[in-house]
Amino acid sequence: MSKIAIVTAMKEEAEHIISLYDLHETKKLKNITIFENEKMVLALAWIWKVQASIATTYLFLNYEISKLINIWIAWSLLWENASIWDVFLLNKISQHDMYLPFDGEHLYYAKKEIIIENDISLDFSDLPFNVTKNAYCLTWDQFIDDAEKVLELKEKYNADVIEMEAFAIASVAREFDSLEKCIFIKAISDWADNDAKDAHMWNLDFAMNNSIKVLKKIIS
Repeated sequence: MSKIAIVTAMKEEAEHIISLYDLHETKKLKNITIFENEKMVLALAWIWKVQASIATTYLFLNYEISKLINIWIAWSLLWENASIWDVFLLNKISQHDMYLPFDGEHLYYAKKEIIIENDISLDFSDLPFNVTKNAYCLTWDQFIDDAEKVLELKEKYNADVIEMEAFAIASVAREFDSLEKCIFIKAISDWADNDAKDAHMWNLDFAMNNSIKVLKKIIS
């Protein structure tokens, strides 16, 4: 039987989904924990691209997956053009901190953006926050709390949000020829400025609740 697979990074994020869908722990690796019910499996991967890669690979190797959903918090690169707790559905992801002084198609797997071609035609206008489809996300290995860095990234990439795991998850899905199964739901917790550390935790629950409202529409 196929299952909807969900990958999350933090316990605070995962607990919302575990409670809502009555998921139970079924497997504990060293750091990654698997929760599931008859229709859904969730991997609590913890933060970082490596953890996300391990968790996603585990899911593909051990389950028949109908959808792979990455639902996490992200930092906004839009500032006044987006509100805290708004939600973004991704269709383009770049690993922007990848650097190799070589060019060629053989390096596209790491250096080029990944395009997610899933037509989410649902209407989200009844929700009390904005949902942006076809959003562009940057992934890298650092928590951003630097307003000058945000300006630099905005000017260079014109992306919507930035976080630490999406490119890794999409890369694994690509290896399993399953990019069309991927859905990335990112809610803004902060503006990645000098107050980001505190704002991220203050806003986490609200942002995650908005993400779950989108999730419920997608899997209903």
